[in-house]
Amino acid sequence: MAALNGDAALRVDGLHKSYDGNEVVAGVTFAVPTGTCFGLLGPNGAGKTTTLRCCLGLTTPDAGDIRLGGFAIPAQAEAARERVGVVPQFDNLDPDFTAGENLMVYGRYFGIGDATIRARIPELLDFAGLAGKEKARIQSLSGGMKRRLTLARALVNDPDIIFLDEPTTGLDPQARHLIWERLKRLTARGKTLILTTHFMDEAERLCDRLAVLDHGRLVTQGAPRELIAAQIEPQVVEIFGDDAAPWAKARRALSERLEVAGDTAFFYCRDPAPLLAALADAPSLRYVHRAANLEDVFLKLTGRELRD
Repeated sequence: MAALNGDAALRVDGLHKSYDGNEVVAGVTFAVPTGTCFGLLGPNGAGKTTTLRCCLGLTTPDAGDIRLGGFAIPAQAEAARERVGVVPQFDNLDPDFTAGENLMVYGRYFGIGDATIRARIPELLDFAGLAGKEKARIQSLSGGMKRRLTLARALVNDPDIIFLDEPTTGLDPQARHLIWERLKRLTARGKTLILTTHFMDEAERLCDRLAVLDHGRLVTQGAPRELIAAQIEPQVVEIFGDDAAPWAKARRALSERLEVAGDTAFFYCRDPAPLLAALADAPSLRYVHRAANLEDVFLKLTGRELRD
C-alpha cells in the first residue's frame, strides 16, 4: 500500500462536475494538510456533497485531479478508503445489532479479524463516551449516543483521514461539546478531519483552515481568524425590534456597513462608540454588541436569502 502523502492528506485541483448541463462544482481547488481539521462550508446546494463524493471516489468528476491519502481518485479509491473513516450526515446504524455488533460487522468490511476488532471495541466505546454500552440495543440509545456510536464506528479501522458530514446536527449542547472534545483529541493524535457543518461556531472552534463554497465555486479559504479579520469589520452591533430597521437606516453613517434582515439591523463597525451612544438615547430598542465572527463572514459571502 502506498504511503500517505507527506504534505497533504487531501489535494483537490480544478474539480468540475455537472448534472444535466448544470455545473454543480466549478473548478474547486484546495489542499488539506495532514493532521489538521479542514472545514468545507456553504449553503444548501453549494456543491459540498458532490465535492465530498468525488473526493471519496463515489462520484466520478468531469475534470480535475484528486489525491486522497496519496492515492489518485477515482482510480485508486478502493485502496484510499481503507485508510479513511466516514461519519455520514444521518446515522445508519443497524437496528438489529447491539452497539458492539455494529462495530464488529463494520470492521469486517475492512478485512479486519474478529479478534482484533473485539480488542478495539472497549477503547472505541470509551472514546465515544459509551463505556459499558457494548450490549445495548440501538433502539435503547439516545440520539446523542447514536451519533457518538457512528463516530466510534468510523474509527474502527484506525483511519488516517476522517470525513464528518454535519456531525453534531440535532444534538443538545452537552453532546455537541463532547463530540468537539473528541474531535480535538483525534487531531492531537495526527488524524486529519474533513468537516462539513452549518454551525459556524463549530467551524470556528474546530477548523485550522476552511473553504467556503457557493454555487459550485470556491469563494474564499483560509484560517477562521484570518478570514474574519480580512472580510469583516471587527465589531458588530445587532439591533432588533419593530422600530429597529427605520431607526438603523436613519443612522447608517454611524458604521462602516449596515445590513437589515427582517426586524434586525446589523451595524458593522470599527469604532462602535458613536452608535452605542445613540442607542443609549433609544431605550425602546434592544441590542447586542459583540465581536465579529465566522457567521458574519459566511453571510457576507453567501447572502442572507433562504436556500432550499
